[in-house]
Amino acid sequence: MMTDVNDAPHIDQLLAIMAKLRDPDGGCPWDLEQSFASIAPYTVEEAYEVAEAISRNDLIALADELGDLLLQVVFHAQMAQEQNAFDFSDVVGAICAKMIRRHPHVFGDDGPVMTSAEQTEAWEAIKAEERQVNHEPGAMPSAMSGITSGLPPLLRAKKIQKRAARVNFDWADASGVMEKVREEMHELETAMTEQDRSGIQHELGDLLFTCVNLARHLDVDPGQSLSEANDRFVDRFHAMERKAGSCDVIKAMADEEREALWQSVKATSS
Repeated sequence: MMTDVNDAPHIDQLLAIMAKLRDPDGGCPWDLEQSFASIAPYTVEEAYEVAEAISRNDLIALADELGDLLLQVVFHAQMAQEQNAFDFSDVVGAICAKMIRRHPHVFGDDGPVMTSAEQTEAWEAIKAEERQVNHEPGAMPSAMSGITSGLPPLLRAKKIQKRAARVNFDWADASGVMEKVREEMHELETAMTEQDRSGIQHELGDLLFTCVNLARHLDVDPGQSLSEANDRFVDRFHAMERKAGSCDVIKAMADEEREALWQSVKATSS
């Protein structure tokens, strides 16, 4: 018997709501038009909004955003069920099996007591075994398997580099990476001098990739570092606008005046 959409809050109620929204007989026209591809950007957006609520330490907003993210999971599961591919219970069953499989020290019989570092190492070893089992028949197992191209570029670069490091393809310390940053800067400058648009694109990508590697060696999250830099710039620009009176005043300034205003704002900001 299907759960009524007016029942007390429960996962079954959410599933019933989603099924009703996707019902060709009386459902929501917008929801009925959606596909996996059209909903995917919303799924990513909701994950970012969860992260933003966490960064603000706003637990009220976090509860709301987690609900929005859960809806995305339910939406995808409903569409898959309509195609007889899988349903929500399959999604839950798969993650339950995965978590039990990846925590033998917790769910196994008399598993060894592990430190956090030992657990991380064991977790990665289990994931590597899974990748070998799941790789395409006839294809060589790769340390890069399973890194989706849909990840944000900074996060994907970090994952790629961590995988390479696990097979010892890495610099010994940050000083080696810093030297590589200088090398990539020189190659970018050469491409700029030659006005080689393709080369600029290529070398700038290499420079950004190497900067992510430097962040990893310095134990700094590159995404968080860039996010904080974004926030600093916006805060400082707002301060410039307040000091100048408006953005139009800034636009009309001479270059030297704008630079002096920027430097004065930087001197009084963190």
